[in-house]
Amino acid sequence: MLLFYITDRTQFLGGENARQRALLAKIAEATRCGVELIQLREKDLCTRELEALTRAAMRVVRENLPTRTEKREPGTRLLINSRSDVAIACGADGVHLPSDDISPAEVREIWAKAGYSAGALVSVSCHTADEVARAFSAGADYAVFAPVFEKKSAPQTIPAGLDGLREACRQKIPVFALGGITFLNAGACIAAGATGIAAIRLFQENDITEVVRRLRG
Repeated sequence: MLLFYITDRTQFLGGENARQRALLAKIAEATRCGVELIQLREKDLCTRELEALTRAAMRVVRENLPTRTEKREPGTRLLINSRSDVAIACGADGVHLPSDDISPAEVREIWAKAGYSAGALVSVSCHTADEVARAFSAGADYAVFAPVFEKKSAPQTIPAGLDGLREACRQKIPVFALGGITFLNAGACIAAGATGIAAIRLFQENDITEVVRRLRG
């Protein structure tokens, strides 16, 4: 089971400086615990602020990566929400695209012109199996399918359920399940075909060591 932590510093207590410190500490914890993907999703920040936070997050990831072995692939990868330009400027590992953003193919064209890493990743938010199929055709590495279950923060949104997730996972691309994921239903998502689970609160409101142990145990 792969794990995808999506950040939201506004959930932490205190002023902006305290929230950023808490976020960076959580990113460090996720990295040490072997969470494969972290999406820096701080959409309210201006470009200068986002670049500063991205550079700090990249530094934290590098400093906390577990020691590599011959059998271990490089660990945590940091993706920037939507901002391909910030990913390039800061040397992040890739970008996560909202469903209504430019296509993965367009992102890779921009990166190629900028001489950006050929190994950079692109994940895409998807809400239907058709969107997952389009993400694959456009060259995305991962699809993040949501919402699978009802979200407390958006009870008016109709969840796709496990049947919707199962259909999405029939496409030829790894799919992460997102939306209302808990310790109790994560296993059902994997049984439905998901490559892994993505979440905000599950990681931010719990000790990540315990999250990883319970999900992978």
